[in-house]
Amino acid sequence: MQPRFLQQSSSGTGRGSLAGNRWASYQLFLRILWVCACLTVVAGSLLPSSSSPMRAWNALHIADKLQHFTAYAVLAFLPALHERRPAFVAIALGIIAMGVCLEFGQRLPEGRSFEVGDMIANTAGVMTGLILALPSRNWMFARSRPSRV
Repeated sequence: MQPRFLQQSSSGTGRGSLAGNRWASYQLFLRILWVCACLTVVAGSLLPSSSSPMRAWNALHIADKLQHFTAYAVLAFLPALHERRPAFVAIALGIIAMGVCLEFGQRLPEGRSFEVGDMIANTAGVMTGLILALPSRNWMFARSRPSRV
């Protein structure tokens, strides 16, 4: 089932593949965007932070936690928009596991450190991303169902 805004209008040529192509393009765009976001989070988590221009700002724990929270909210939000419910729940659990693994991996590079608070911020971000995506997702898919008159 596709959101209504991706479906072909009734005044179209009658070809059903146009709506399918729009939906496939939409899904592909979101998946590519999600992969780019994942790579950015991995790179940002494992690269040494001593060369970062944000180092002084990151000294404030609140700013660091806000960065973790926001990044992981985006990682959860994108797949929740278009994947089926069991899939995006599995993806969300995978994102949380990735955050835990990256946090343990931060023991290796210079200027990085392991913090339980970061894992909590990551998990809270994932949950918030899912919560924010559900109304948008429900609205998109509700509009694709025929109205009962």
